[in-house]
This record gives sequence, structure tokens and C-alpha cells, in this order.
Amino acid sequence: MQGLHIALPKLGLIPINLHRPIPSGFMVKQVRIINKADIWYASINIQCDVKVPNPIPHGHPIGVDVGLTKFLATSDGVVVKSPKFLKVMQSKLKLLQRRLSRKKKRSKNYQKQRIKVARIHHTIDNTRKDFHFKQAHALCDAGDMVFMEDLDYRTLAKAMLGKQMLDAGFGQFRTITKYVCCQRGKFFGEVNARGTSQECPECGAEVKKDLSIRVHHCQKCGYLTDRDVASGQVIRNRGIELISTAGHVGIQNAYTDAYAYVEISQSRSKSKTRKGTTRKSLK
Repeated sequence: MQGLHIALPKLGLIPINLHRPIPSGFMVKQVRIINKADIWYASINIQCDVKVPNPIPHGHPIGVDVGLTKFLATSDGVVVKSPKFLKVMQSKLKLLQRRLSRKKKRSKNYQKQRIKVARIHHTIDNTRKDFHFKQAHALCDAGDMVFMEDLDYRTLAKAMLGKQMLDAGFGQFRTITKYVCCQRGKFFGEVNARGTSQECPECGAEVKKDLSIRVHHCQKCGYLTDRDVASGQVIRNRGIELISTAGHVGIQNAYTDAYAYVEISQSRSKSKTRKGTTRKSLK
């Protein structure tokens, strides 16, 4: 790095738009050149010999329930409406893709139109990621411990509402929330997602309800609240139970790679070894 230029092998000094200066005490370890939608980016990896302690459970807990109707609902009653990034830009994207289909392939006009379509997708991706970072920081501002479900969103994206699931980007949001919690010293945990919408957060009784019922009303204790907020409170209660019995329930892993965080999960998809003989072992 030399001012507003970056020195690359075989290319020399290249002028760049430096987003932020490199902090003192860090050294550049790697530079990745990325091309997205005919726009060039330089991703700079820096390193410093400093040990960052893993966040420990402390402070106010928050349970987060994500969904398509409401992007997220927290145990504190905060509800965020789903912005639907692709749906907002879908009409413009449809027009550009129709124009692209009428161009002669491998022609100059085809390449120009292809770049226009790619930039629309790039804009949608950047808008979604910016929204996820803002919501992750808002969760860290509201509490000290953040708990989410351990759902496999790749499987859910193959269902009937796959387009809406991919548009919301729940998997990316969970990954970004882990990263932001680590950077800000907040604890992040994942809990078992089974039955979070069918359980009362006050008394623990089972309350059967389908997707058309958007209000949680427990007949046993009389607790009444929004369905998604109740799910967030159940997630919070399960998270508190996990950290209080971490030695007996769940799996606790400490990650210290690119960013360190602590993850507590009860994954239902964990593979188990098969016991007994098989046909292959008998041969």
C-alpha cells in the first residue's frame, strides 16, 4: 500500500478507492482481486499478533425468530418487516433480461446487456447484505447475548417458498450476526428449532396452531402475544437453558479462525455412526 495506490505483482501501482486506512500494528498478508459485474475489488487481509478472547455469556439475552412475513421478531417485542429485495427490483430485472434474450450471443451488444443484468443482481446483493449488517448491529445494541435457531436454510430453500427464502437470505444473516457479535464482544448461540412456534414461553405448555394463526394464546396460563414474538421468547429460554447446562446439553465449540465466536447447538442433522454389520462388511 502506497497512499491511494496498491502495488500488485506484474501490474505495478494501481489507483484504488481506499475505504478505510489500515490500522497501525497490522501487516498485509494477502490481497484478492475480485471482479463482480464488471467492477473490480481488492480484498485485503491484514494480520496482527493479538489474542482475542472468546465472548462469554453475560448480560441481557435476546431470542431472534426469522420468517417471511416478518423478517425478524425478537423476544423483547421488536418486529422488523421483510424488505423483499428481489421483489422491488424484479420488474426492472425482468425488462433487462428480456432485452438480453433478444441480443445475438457473443456480440458486443450482448456483452453490454449482460453487464447491465449482472449489475442489477449486484445491487440486490449489496442492498441485502447492508440490511443484514444493520440488523445485526441493532441486535447487538439491544442485548448482550443473541440466540437463533439451528435451521438448515438450504433445505428450506428447496421447498415451495424457495424464491422468498433465498431473497431473504436467512443463512447469510445468521453468519453476519455471528461475525458482528464476535467483533462487538457479544455472545452468540444456536438452539434447537423443533417446536419453537408450538410452545408457550411462559408455562412451557404445547399450543397447537397452524400458519394462518398469527397470535399466540395459551389456554393453560392465558398468555397472549404475537406468534413470532412468542417464538423469539422460546428461543431465548432455550438459549438460557443451554448456557446454564452447557456441560450436559448440546454441543459447545469454540472457533478461533478468521473470527472467533462460541457456538452452542443441538443440531438434529448430526450424523450418527451405524452400529452392527452391513452387507459390505460381510463380504
